Amino acid sequence: MPMIETINLTKKYGELVALNNLNLQIEEGACCGFIGPNGAGKTTTIKILATLLKPTWGEARIDGKTVGYQNPLIRPVIGYVPDFMGAYDDMLVTEYLQFFAACYGIHGEKRDRAIRDVLDLTDLNYKADAEVNGLSRGMQQRLSVARVLLHDPKVLLMDEPASGLDPRARIEMRELLKELRRMGKTIIISSHILHELADICNMVAIIERGELIYAGSVRDIMQKVGSGTVVQVTLEDRHAEAAAMLAQVPGIAKAAVVEREGQRPRIDVVLDPASPVPVSDLPARLVTAGYRMIAMHEEPINLETAFMRLTKGMVA
Repeated sequence: MPMIETINLTKKYGELVALNNLNLQIEEGACCGFIGPNGAGKTTTIKILATLLKPTWGEARIDGKTVGYQNPLIRPVIGYVPDFMGAYDDMLVTEYLQFFAACYGIHGEKRDRAIRDVLDLTDLNYKADAEVNGLSRGMQQRLSVARVLLHDPKVLLMDEPASGLDPRARIEMRELLKELRRMGKTIIISSHILHELADICNMVAIIERGELIYAGSVRDIMQKVGSGTVVQVTLEDRHAEAAAMLAQVPGIAKAAVVEREGQRPRIDVVLDPASPVPVSDLPARLVTAGYRMIAMHEEPINLETAFMRLTKGMVA
């Protein structure tokens, strides 16, 4: 029996279909990277699994229990990490954890031991007496993970836990997630940092416009997208305009802009495996069209390029 399962899961907001018959299975102990364009339905799915939203129809199950009907039995099993945490003003780290431990019904020596354990696991011992609102974004995210580990849940639902983190904080979060996976937690994690997901997860689920378009191992997705060349192009500006122009060129299967935090956007150009345009033609085409090119190189197939091939950038 899967630890996480959705069956024809659908969520509508009026005429807007945020989720459309989503069928997904995640086995116990798996770490699933949940990816898709902004607005594809990732947060809606995670909030339903976290018992914070009711589906319009269909079912979501965690550890064999049905969301909406058995929420009191599900909540002790899960830990939900949103993309942004909140805390009362002037609350200390230990007070924050004591408050949530009490909410989970953990008291006395057991509570003290649980707080020590999660502070040690998240490497926050030296911040135990610091104010939560004075912590850096990365430390706040680690504290948010510490909070959901107090009751030792089987399942972790993580919505963009690395969003807005600096490079060092992202590395620390990645190592923490690896440790949680080694502990046997079942994890579903949404993120736009795809190369890091490939390093953490043993499966991925791709959602677009509320529909699941792929779910399986990282190795299988590479086989699914097949062969072909991906060329990464960085321009001085006008990336979206250039991508639209390249997409019309015979021999180019797809051209899409990839946003990169703290860096210039780039264009990922997928050449048609059947009759590709020569890579050497791309600079001339761009320069002739008036674009100023900074860099270009061929990229082997990875999770980012597989994602680009399978999706069209549509939202619900």
